[in-house]
Amino acid sequence: MRLTQDLSPAVVLVFRLVVWLYSLISYLPYLLLRSPESQSLSECSRRLKARSVSGDPAGPYRDVAALKGLEMCLHPGINTLDQVFQSSVSHFPNSDCLGTRELLSEEDETQEDGKVFKKVILGEYRWMSYEQVFKEVNAFGSGLAALGQKPMKNIAIFCETRAEWIIAAQACFMYNFPLVTLYSTLGGPAIAHGLNEAEVSHIITSKDLLETKLKSIFIEVPRLCHVIVVDDKLSTSSEYPRGISIHSMASVKELGARPENASKPKNPPCSSDVAVIMYTSGSTGVPKGVMISHSNIISGITGMTHRIPKLVEDDTYIGYLPLAHVLELSAEMVCLAHGCRIGYSSPQTLSDQSTKIKKGSRGDISVLRPTLMAAVPEIMDRIYKNVMLRVEQMSGFQRTLFLLAYNYKMEQLAMGYSTPLCDKLVFRKVRALLGGRLRVLLSGGAPLSAATQRFMNICFCCPVGQGYGLTETCGAGTISHLWDYSTGRVGAPLVCCELQLKDWIEGGYHSTDLPCPRGEILVGGPSITMGYYKNTHKTSEDFFVDKKGQRWFCTGDIGEIHGDGCLKIIDRKKDLVKLQAGEYVSLGKVEAALKNCPLVDNICAYANSDESYVIGFVVPNQKQLLALAERKRVRGLWEELCNNPVIEEAVLTVLTEAALTAQLERFEIPRKIRLSVEPWTPDTGLVTDSFKLKRKELKTHYQNDIERMYGAK
Repeated sequence: MRLTQDLSPAVVLVFRLVVWLYSLISYLPYLLLRSPESQSLSECSRRLKARSVSGDPAGPYRDVAALKGLEMCLHPGINTLDQVFQSSVSHFPNSDCLGTRELLSEEDETQEDGKVFKKVILGEYRWMSYEQVFKEVNAFGSGLAALGQKPMKNIAIFCETRAEWIIAAQACFMYNFPLVTLYSTLGGPAIAHGLNEAEVSHIITSKDLLETKLKSIFIEVPRLCHVIVVDDKLSTSSEYPRGISIHSMASVKELGARPENASKPKNPPCSSDVAVIMYTSGSTGVPKGVMISHSNIISGITGMTHRIPKLVEDDTYIGYLPLAHVLELSAEMVCLAHGCRIGYSSPQTLSDQSTKIKKGSRGDISVLRPTLMAAVPEIMDRIYKNVMLRVEQMSGFQRTLFLLAYNYKMEQLAMGYSTPLCDKLVFRKVRALLGGRLRVLLSGGAPLSAATQRFMNICFCCPVGQGYGLTETCGAGTISHLWDYSTGRVGAPLVCCELQLKDWIEGGYHSTDLPCPRGEILVGGPSITMGYYKNTHKTSEDFFVDKKGQRWFCTGDIGEIHGDGCLKIIDRKKDLVKLQAGEYVSLGKVEAALKNCPLVDNICAYANSDESYVIGFVVPNQKQLLALAERKRVRGLWEELCNNPVIEEAVLTVLTEAALTAQLERFEIPRKIRLSVEPWTPDTGLVTDSFKLKRKELKTHYQNDIERMYGAK
């Protein structure tokens, strides 16, 4: 983002003069007061962060703090998840642990188009202390045992992110019930597959999911007999198949608190026992269950802790991403291990503008004002585009001031300096969109664009720790150091794992490439999971153990290692398509280049090897598309605009310009596109819960359009 030609020269000159005087006045005290050992952000960024322990450019690469050996646990002698939580309870018994907002009222609101949305007004957060949570965990685990749940026998949780989810999980960890996690957005066949494969007899769920999804598949899951509903008000008016018993969470805790049940001895887990079988939402095919041991999770959160400094009980984390995803589960486990408090939210109530928040009332983030937050790039991209739309709607003077301040801060960050006055005067209102107290923002699930990362650094006045990890690596892989303000990279390996590059001949990537070694990323260490549940063939394909006995996972992602030891994701094996003329196209690269175009909310590039060009499916940004239609003097309803050939051609022209600016090759640029009327959400089944594209489902969904764009129809 740079200043445009229409800005007033006088305003620019005055601003530059003020900035020059301020810099001169503040720089002298900075030099005098600065301690000899302190370093600027730019000096920190140039540090060596990881290096090859073998001297080979292929690696393995380790964090410089772990050159003598990989770290496996947070505290000596604490090697299971129940021990981690009990340690926090003993250190922070009266500190706030889990918080939920009180529901004050709920009402229907009719929109201009006639659609009716349910809106809520929420009160303050109500908190449970660590001691209170521990009592609930103990009672619930005891109650599950009284209902017939056995140690080392799988139990499922199919529920939205909320305090009850983590209470149930901690109870399962304490009583050694392997926890099968299922995304709340999965369809019926995928849910039934997971429950049957894991041979589940007990499931923990919510009232909404019971009625909308579970109830319809009971007949397909013959082993299931106990359903525990986490909501307070449980309606039993519905009819369920014979053999299915419905319990409230409260009644199970009451059962567990009875003396005859509470006094029964537990069967605590050991570090090698399975803690979680995490069913992925799956960007391709049927969901796979990843077996994760207690030691895997503890190793992963140990690595993450090293990249989130100064975690204290005063920190507040906002939990709203799916807890069935390894990113959210790991982040919350890190917080619980350090006595932080977790306030729960949802994407529908997160901000003041969220879909379920009644106009004029406050969203969760404004009330909670967190200091820690995790997000997937899709959410950050939305924030970026929404703020920039607001900037476009400012008066000329306000827009000029904002852009000047933005560019000034970008220059200062590049030199390694902070801008406290600029933050207070210009970016305070933008920062308030995320509560105003955020000090660490973690990004994961997919690559974050450089433009969005820089925007978050500047406008929200906090570092963005971009990370890379997979369910199979227990979320551990890399996280950028918080003082490293470079963009487009995912940081150095965590202290719990190491990275290696494997040559991919077909794609043209080699560890001997200059200036940076490149290849398929392999992740090894104690955080690498046990493999896929009941799928030895796929496990042997993707996992292996080296001569030293260390476990490795082959990610399928292509990366390059920079001179300071940081990783950059540059491609994916499954995203590479060979066109008819022999050119290789990386679909992920094309999508990343076009996703920051203001007209694009989401995009999927597609190519058929029998054809000579790329096509694309685009979810357009509504405000931008309506503005484009007005300029083209095209009128109509939203669906009519998306299906209008004139609008389609105009969007394609804008995308082509963006692709050329991003220096894509001509053969990589989509030649035809299809505009989507509906956005892609996990509920549509076209993206995963972390908003990764489901290419197989998208291909099926747009099959007629593919044939049309390739001339078959």
